[in-house]
Amino acid sequence: MSKQPIGIIGAMQVEIDTLAAALENREVEIAGGLTFIKGILDGVPVVLSVCGVGKVFAAMAAQAMILKYDVRAIINTGVAGTLTDKLSIGDLAIAENVVQHDMDTSPIGDPVGLISGLNLVRMPADGDLRARITAVLAEREIRYVVGTIASGDQFVADTEKKTYIRDTFGAIACEMEGAAIGQVCTVNQIPFAVIRAISDGGNEEATMDYPTFVKIAAAKSAEVVRAFLKAER
Repeated sequence: MSKQPIGIIGAMQVEIDTLAAALENREVEIAGGLTFIKGILDGVPVVLSVCGVGKVFAAMAAQAMILKYDVRAIINTGVAGTLTDKLSIGDLAIAENVVQHDMDTSPIGDPVGLISGLNLVRMPADGDLRARITAVLAEREIRYVVGTIASGDQFVADTEKKTYIRDTFGAIACEMEGAAIGQVCTVNQIPFAVIRAISDGGNEEATMDYPTFVKIAAAKSAEVVRAFLKAER
């Protein structure tokens, strides 16, 4: 087993707490204004971080993990709103690629969502990581869909916005951090995966669904991360 840790990033405490509670040889450090927790989780060296909500905090956490902790891969765990009728609350969205739905330089002729400097709209998640994660899901008979996960600095609770993101990018789920982590990992050539449990419908009912189901969805995502790590030993 590699001595290099796997980085695990969640935006909110609820997305990381159950993982942190199970750590052995736990060490807490501050780097770049963010808190990182090192330890052994299910036999695998890991570094955890609650980065905070939004793309900037997510990017900060990912870059710090790469530079300070020399992680061999980064997994983004947490919750998302569904953009497809194939995913219901509690199901899993697994990224084939990630996009930033609020990145838009199209007035100067670029495709919507183009990441300047990378010349990409879709940033591919690591295929090998994804295959190992979906094998765990299949073994546990957990419903999941693989596809594009869209990120932006917006909580989507509007049918018109939901439809725009789905139709523009072919996305299956939307959240606020995964594509920022994907951008940092793409630049640094670090494998990444995004695992998101569905907490709401991304529509006008999202503000009611989210507080009710966020803890359940976050626990499901964390459960999958732990199952994946156990298979990595």
